Order: sequence, then C-alpha cells, then structure tokens
Amino acid sequence: MDGSVAYLLTAAGCLVGVAGVVVAVVALRRGRSRPQRPKDPGDPLRDRDSDALRGDPRRLKPGDIVEIRGTSYAVRGSIRLVEGGWSWAEHLLDDAAGVRRWLSVEEDPELELVLWAAEPGTTVTPGAPTIDFAGRRYNWDESGQARYTATGTTGLDPTGTMRYHDYQAPGGARLSFEAYGEAGWEVALGEVLHRADVMIYPQAEVD
Repeated sequence: MDGSVAYLLTAAGCLVGVAGVVVAVVALRRGRSRPQRPKDPGDPLRDRDSDALRGDPRRLKPGDIVEIRGTSYAVRGSIRLVEGGWSWAEHLLDDAAGVRRWLSVEEDPELELVLWAAEPGTTVTPGAPTIDFAGRRYNWDESGQARYTATGTTGLDPTGTMRYHDYQAPGGARLSFEAYGEAGWEVALGEVLHRADVMIYPQAEVD
C-alpha cells in the first residue's frame, strides 16, 4: 500500500513538472511572437522629396549654408522656441556683404519659411488690432510668450524667455514684434518663402 502511494505521488510530481515546462515554453513563444508597437508614421503629406533634394530646414544649424533666391547666407546662430506643446526655430543669417536676415522655420501644420528683415529705430509698438506700417495695414494674428534656447552667435543669453506679437497683411506680408528677456521690442518685416526658394547645404560638424 505504501509503495503504491509513493508511486502515485512520484507520477503526479512528474506530470506537474512536465506541465510547468509546457507552460513556460508556451509563454516564451507568446512573448517572442507578440507584435511590436507600430512606429509613428509621421506626416504622410510631408514633402520628403524636397527635403532630400534641397535639404531639410527643420535640421538647420549654425555653420550651415543657406541659399535663398540665389543669395548665399551662413547660419550664424539658431534659436529654438517652445510655447506649451508648440515649437519653432529662428536662424540668424549673414551674407558675404554682411547683410543680416532671420529665417523662421515653423510647421503650422504645413512647413512655413519666412525671411525677416529688421526695422531698427521703429517707434511703433504692438497691441492694437491693426497697425499701419511701411505703406501697409497689418492685422493682428497672434501673440504669446515662449522659452528659448540659443546656440551659435545670436547676441542672446543661452536660455531665456521671449514675448511676441505677430501681424499679417493681405497677400501674406508679415510684421513681427519680439522682446527677449527685459529688452525692448524689436520690429521686423517678413516675407513668406516658397519651398523652392530655399536650398540648404549642411556642413559637417567639427569635433
């Protein structure tokens, strides 16, 4: 009787062990065959052909060369701005004659490139619903405050805050007011560029 009981207990133990191995193997196989989380496909309408042929403005950085309508500029510095979940960039450009411009790069959601020219000495201030400036009437578009990070030569602290007021005129002309930190308002006129107006020549980073 004791021998039979011992035999039954031994057999039951073997069955439990085999079942445990089977469960482990099945679990391992399920783990390996679990489908991976699909990657974010990104914007399906993004013009990747233009990025490949003309360079990607989103990757612009100090040291790169930008050709805009036949004029070549060196990128002296870049400012990355963040406001809530929104971000954009502004790049300081300098040509061979020392003429400086700013190029803003923003996705809204389409890629928008604007070439800016500073208007120093201007006494007009932002805040009104409409502003008459340089022979045009500009309508208020948006305003806010963003945090920025600056790299390269920009004349700004490495980090800080920026306030802005943006205006638009019929036809797409832009008028912008920006104030970095405690500085006063800087005024600039902007012109929207077509993607074909801009060619980027990335420069290799030097260690």
